[in-house]
Amino acid sequence: MVEVTLIVVFIAGLLSFASPCVLPLIPGFLAYLSGTSTGQQGARLKVFLNSVAFVLGFSVIFALLGVLLNTVLERVSYNVQTWLSRIGGIIIILFALYILGLIKISFLEREHKFAVKKKFSITYVTSFVFGAAFAVGWTPCVSAILGSVLALASTKPSLGFILLMSYALGLGIPFLLVGLFTGQATKLISKSETFLKYFNIIVGILLLILGILVFTNKLNIVANFFAPSFLLK
Repeated sequence: MVEVTLIVVFIAGLLSFASPCVLPLIPGFLAYLSGTSTGQQGARLKVFLNSVAFVLGFSVIFALLGVLLNTVLERVSYNVQTWLSRIGGIIIILFALYILGLIKISFLEREHKFAVKKKFSITYVTSFVFGAAFAVGWTPCVSAILGSVLALASTKPSLGFILLMSYALGLGIPFLLVGLFTGQATKLISKSETFLKYFNIIVGILLLILGILVFTNKLNIVANFFAPSFLLK
């Protein structure tokens, strides 16, 4: 059960990276943080190291959120945790309906860009700070997926830290790969227009299913479905 939930959250991290409002901007953004262009000598290493700093920035914020959820909510009663599951499920369902374009959520309609105006003399510090700002939410599609992960984590406070770290891992690995293979990634991303066209529909449906399972406390159905048959005997 725990393993399946971690996989779901890890996939949510991957989906956040691949969202249409983020993916096309990533290569240029990482190059901007490193202060280089992909054609400069030594650019690949510098972009990669800045990618590492960026990932560390949002990972620290997610870790703090996980610890906060763990310490604040872990000791609440079973009845409260049941209600947290129901509320969390409703929140995830609402985010799913928003991504599918079936409802409007005003605060998600506003674009949240990085509120970091200062570039430090050491580019890695700048990248770390921007990574921390990214964790707060940048654009509507990221906010919806991250909000769903936070809602799920609030229903399982004892796993809050590990869930958010799993999300950070899912989001961070693609950043590191793009930082390592910036040139190739730019070409691949430029050809992903067709994929991005249907991306929100797929994500919305997945989140809707997840929200219903969380609300009804039936997330174990997924675990039973993927569990090897000999474990169920």
